[in-house]
Amino acid sequence: MRRSMRRGVAAAATGLVTLALAACAQGDSSGGGGGGGSAAATCTNTIQEPDATRVTMWAWYPAVEQMVDTFNSRHDDVQICWTNAGQGADEYGKFSTALEAGTGAPDVIQLESEILPTYTILDGLADLAPYGAGELEEQFPPGAWSDVSNGGSVHAIPVDGGPVGMLYRADIFDEHGVEPPTTWDEFAQAAQDLRDAGYDGYITNYATNGNAFNYALFAQAGWAPFDYDSSRPDEIGIDVDTPEARHVLSYWEDLVDRGLVSTDDASTADYNTSLVDGTYAVYIAAAWGPGYLEGLSDADSGAEWKAAPLPQWDPDDPVQVNQGGSALAVTSQATDEEAAATVAMELFDDEATWKVGVEEAGLFPLWNLALDADWFTDRRYPFFGGQQVNRDVFLDAAAQYPGFTFSPFQVYAYDRQTMALYDMVEGPATAEDALATLQDSLVRYAEQQGFTIR
Repeated sequence: MRRSMRRGVAAAATGLVTLALAACAQGDSSGGGGGGGSAAATCTNTIQEPDATRVTMWAWYPAVEQMVDTFNSRHDDVQICWTNAGQGADEYGKFSTALEAGTGAPDVIQLESEILPTYTILDGLADLAPYGAGELEEQFPPGAWSDVSNGGSVHAIPVDGGPVGMLYRADIFDEHGVEPPTTWDEFAQAAQDLRDAGYDGYITNYATNGNAFNYALFAQAGWAPFDYDSSRPDEIGIDVDTPEARHVLSYWEDLVDRGLVSTDDASTADYNTSLVDGTYAVYIAAAWGPGYLEGLSDADSGAEWKAAPLPQWDPDDPVQVNQGGSALAVTSQATDEEAAATVAMELFDDEATWKVGVEEAGLFPLWNLALDADWFTDRRYPFFGGQQVNRDVFLDAAAQYPGFTFSPFQVYAYDRQTMALYDMVEGPATAEDALATLQDSLVRYAEQQGFTIR
């Protein structure tokens, strides 16, 4: 890419992340330090080896301090200085500001996998391949590794993921004499059968603001909206308005129009209540969904929850998808890239750490170390009547997930998708209108930022 084009695209991406996420323009005093100031950074945790190389890290994992303490107790030469700089949007805004300023970023940062291309195009992440990260590939499911690597480059180390399954109220299905669906055709029929049998709720909710959720639904039908390679950062293919996407969106449009599916915004207090009070009979959820449900208040005392694989379009050719997940990356401002790479590659390569991650933080591991362990595969979930949810549903989903390519302007893409889908469920737009609008807006935006559309 010509230097001027790279500068223009990078500036646009930085401004987009910072503004669209409505994050703080400046980090606060607890935000750790950049690579150059890591030794003097304020650490939330206690440093166990004061003379060791200190690596600053931003991460929001629940119970992360316990994980950091375990790492530090295992390493005499490297110590993590951890700070929670905010979750998701809050952290990304601070990170983008630091990249634009040239200082203030941590050495290691937790990022959602879908946001990695946004920061690779900003030259904000170090390539971990020179530090042996490529040798770790066999320690992860293929799809998880695909999400963080490109060619010979490794942009981050996968940590947790969100393979998708179907969580459902077995008591509601039993009461109304309806079998839980295994295909999407059966799902639509079950929605109607539940209503005809007197169920006054909805089979599920279709949230127009469910960004990664909607991407997963589309991807299951073979949707591949972006063709992007970080080694050619000035080029991108955009193919959002495809027959596969039209098929999936028309399917949900029909269920919404028939009043069988609600369209509540996800992640609100009312939505959380509806998840557990019988308003929805099904919760299409990532692997963190069982723990999320268990943590909600006001659950029906007589509810009987079960987990099952995600319904399929073609049961003879099942496709598994992922919703969310995060990774550890080394930033381009790291003072000691090798020490920072050690943190990214070794923080979670320990069974004790993963037991904390699973039991205390509700993470679904992407490390085979945990995925293959009996304590994880055989784990029983009391909220699901003791069902071995991982063994029954999510382990296969994680193993069979093929990976997905996101755009280097994913925040903008999500924002435009939400607007288009909202117009479909609340306005006059059809599914085809929504996808055509989304396609046009993304192509126009990419061209304005200097990308060549292929």
